[in-house]
Amino acid sequence: IDAENAMDPAYAEALGVDIDSLILSQPNTGEEGLQIADTLISSGAIDILVVDSVAALVPRAEIEGEMGDAHVGLQARLMSQALRKLSGTISKTKTIAIFINQIREKVGVMFGNPETTPGGRALKFYSTIRLEVRRAEQIKQSGDVIGNRVKIKVVKNKVAPPF
Repeated sequence: IDAENAMDPAYAEALGVDIDSLILSQPNTGEEGLQIADTLISSGAIDILVVDSVAALVPRAEIEGEMGDAHVGLQARLMSQALRKLSGTISKTKTIAIFINQIREKVGVMFGNPETTPGGRALKFYSTIRLEVRRAEQIKQSGDVIGNRVKIKVVKNKVAPPF
């Protein structure tokens, strides 16, 4: 589910993605995207579902509202409701659900980590494994950048011992 509308099929194919067997959806609203996710998972037709990204799952009320309107907590409520509904279905169908998110800065934080993720606390609560992926350095070959080395930190893991 490409909520960001940023999928480039040619680039994905160059990376080795089998475009012919890929089911791609680019929803207009967060509700639509999460309903599509529920339908796909319930059908049992897929093994892996990827939502890119939670931050781009914009609630319908925010899209239909005026610029500048305050929509405090709408996305958090949407994610909380969706994850309550999806968690049982994901467990029964043994589907892997991957939610990609982004980092935001909290305003006015003096102590502690000022970074947060959009979508409220539900995703953190319902997740089985949470990984924090950050770019560490560029990989260069003959002066050209050919990739990025990343640092992955396991933030939460409910399926393995903490070693």
